[in-house]
Amino acid sequence: MFLFEVKRIVVVLFGALLGALSLNLFLISAKVYASGFTGVAQLTSSIMNDFLGIEGVSTGILLFILNIPVAILGWFKVGKGFTIYSAISVAATSVFLEIIPVVQLSEDIILNAVFGGLIAGIGVGFTLKWGASTGGLDIIAMVLSRMKDRPIGSFFMVINGIIIALAGIIYEPENALYTLVTLYVTTRVIDAIHTRHEKVTAMIVTREADRLQKAIHDTMVRGITILPARGAYTKEDKDMMVLVITRYELYDLERIIKEVDPNAFTNVVQTTGIFGFFRRND
Repeated sequence: MFLFEVKRIVVVLFGALLGALSLNLFLISAKVYASGFTGVAQLTSSIMNDFLGIEGVSTGILLFILNIPVAILGWFKVGKGFTIYSAISVAATSVFLEIIPVVQLSEDIILNAVFGGLIAGIGVGFTLKWGASTGGLDIIAMVLSRMKDRPIGSFFMVINGIIIALAGIIYEPENALYTLVTLYVTTRVIDAIHTRHEKVTAMIVTREADRLQKAIHDTMVRGITILPARGAYTKEDKDMMVLVITRYELYDLERIIKEVDPNAFTNVVQTTGIFGFFRRND
């Protein structure tokens, strides 16, 4: 499991590096904006520099500041493991944005929009695939989706729509259109790398239901149903734990099961919809 965690941290750092490269080499110089909190930080930095005369506040610093309250929210409402890796991603992205110089590789805004979106999408896709996120909007969307019982995608669309509208109003309408191109490319690449199922259902057959339940609740805020089960061949009495989790938490669940009961049998299926809340009520 130590090797698995090291690999996940390496992937998160690699994704953060790609996100910083997409901004500093393509998007910032072209006034084309990324999605989520990265785009908010990028747009805020441009406004402070171009209209308020405040220089020296970079996209990386703003991205880090914006994610501090969101990280606190995610710690209590989403899950500790997910928030820790998201915080690592945000911190690494902020550092890379400060280290890598902002240069203009091409004056063609279309090339900047397409390649910026492509590189950012690869970084986000692999980060999601390994059970982490780029922070910010991911955490907010997950919390709001539970409160309002609406798909996560709708909240992504609202915030990204605001970024596109502001880019067109404050600068030029063309900037909004090119930002839309970047967001489209990023989304397509993410979908190609990581199948974005919002929720999955895990059914765990185990002899260690009590220990496993405690370990899961120490890491995740999820409700669990425990049912009696019996092996058809061995006639041995066991328990089956049923819980619904988000796709981000699947890697944490796998780690917990391997640590507590390596002999447990787990079946994970895609969940197309749920009714009611699926978090633990204390």
